[in-house]
Amino acid sequence: MSDGTRQDGERDFVLGIDFGGTKVAVAAADRTGRVLRSLRLDTRAADGAAQAVERALRAAREMREALETEGGRCVAAGAVSPGVVHEDRIPFAPNVPGWEDLRLRHLTSEALELEVVACANDVKAGGLAEARWGALRDADPGIFLSLGTGIGAAVVVGGRVLGGAHGAAGEIGYLLRDASDTAGVASGRAPLEEYASGIGLARRGSSTLGEPATAAGLFASADARARALVADALDQLAVHVANLAITVDPARIAVGGGMMASAERVLPALERRLKEFVPFPPDLVPARYVQDSALRGALALALDATGGSRTPSTGAEPPA
Repeated sequence: MSDGTRQDGERDFVLGIDFGGTKVAVAAADRTGRVLRSLRLDTRAADGAAQAVERALRAAREMREALETEGGRCVAAGAVSPGVVHEDRIPFAPNVPGWEDLRLRHLTSEALELEVVACANDVKAGGLAEARWGALRDADPGIFLSLGTGIGAAVVVGGRVLGGAHGAAGEIGYLLRDASDTAGVASGRAPLEEYASGIGLARRGSSTLGEPATAAGLFASADARARALVADALDQLAVHVANLAITVDPARIAVGGGMMASAERVLPALERRLKEFVPFPPDLVPARYVQDSALRGALALALDATGGSRTPSTGAEPPA
């Protein structure tokens, strides 16, 4: 006992940071995964990577200091990002200038004065959170599908997220749409993501409509051209999700990300292809953490780095 009234570690907490293409989210959680505090910042991608990281880490440091003033103790941090997160760089993170050159774990450890820091791809972290606390609990294999600014998938096998030989498993944004594609990752292209992601839809919608467009605006539009564009993009996605399901044979697919604000259009489009083409169609469900799976995953990474959370091994949900 540390003070005669509570167990050692009772006030321990971890920090999680989700660096996204359009927003950065920061949170603190106790050892059960219960979120204590959270905040969001605009990434301001056009201003480059350095300022986004600096502002996010400053916010995380202030959150840490506030909780420690109240008697808490920060024991670890988790940080997640688009791209393939390596120790000294983050290749294939194209949406923020300078992001590929970041040493994310080093920067986070130095700014927060923490030795225990874990970093990973944001979609893979989201898959971890969904497998531990969310819609993929007891699904083996399971797939977390993230449809937002970008497109990605996390394959969960035996409760673990598949990393791949180079940490790039599940980077389905680089899939060829069909045999007519001649430019891919070696040429700095991501065929499926450019066509059907939030950014891809916005670019194509702006060209089609002759005015600035956003993915959300296209989903909400009554314009026949916008509706056709969205329907085609969703069907392209559905084809590749069906192929992924045929390959992996998952028990369940959980879908999250910004496009799920229009789940009433997204899920039926995916379901049609899954039911027709997959020998054993998986359950298709919304993610539990539709909009903040990556942030929850960052917290899970931090908890794992300390030796695990106090969440029961049965996978019981953490308090909200």
